[in-house]
Amino acid sequence: MVFNYLKSRSADNMKLKESLIALCCIIAVAIFYWLDLQRVLTLEALQANRQALLGYYAAHQTAMVIGFVTVYIVQTALSLPGAAVLSLAGGAVFGTVMGTIYVIIAATIGATMSFLLARSLLRDVVLKRFGSKLDLINKELESRGFSYLFFLRLVPVFPFFLINMASGLTRLSLRTFITATIIGIIPGGLIFVNAGASLATIHSVSEIMSMRVLGSLSLLGLLVLLPTLYGKFTKRG
Repeated sequence: MVFNYLKSRSADNMKLKESLIALCCIIAVAIFYWLDLQRVLTLEALQANRQALLGYYAAHQTAMVIGFVTVYIVQTALSLPGAAVLSLAGGAVFGTVMGTIYVIIAATIGATMSFLLARSLLRDVVLKRFGSKLDLINKELESRGFSYLFFLRLVPVFPFFLINMASGLTRLSLRTFITATIIGIIPGGLIFVNAGASLATIHSVSEIMSMRVLGSLSLLGLLVLLPTLYGKFTKRG
């Protein structure tokens, strides 16, 4: 009887924690759109405020880094708009090397939080909203795990947030998710951060991912999948 009581209390506490987390996420998203914060996450706003950001960074380096990483994590975890502009800001303020490091760390943490949210809290919501679109991703992630997730991170076939959520709905291990994510987003992150370091020459976010760049990432992604494709071909043979 005591065991059943403790088990019931534990389940109630878990539900309460999940409800509080869900409520915090809803409030954060509501505040973002209520304050129309996406208006500051544009290329034009970044270019106009770059000098001010650099000035603040010169005076408050630690606070700037912590603030940037925190904003990037929240943006990624809650699938809010502005990831590309934040990556450009990383290069514009911190330079290519440190900017890439901060962006990769923040994006990986944010993606992991999104993965865990999808797995624990939002499973039914995600399946109802994106169910049919996730079938192919789920099937490949279930069977090929690291190599397929690595491919998806390299080649932007599906939106970043959708991959995070889809991964959370599979039996993919957290370790595999983190490893494939942190390695797979390095090339794309480096491209955007490096572009941000030359912010004045950029006229639109879309021009950064040119056909040549996409082709190079696709080729790299295919190289990652070669062992898997070879295995499937030999089995059919």
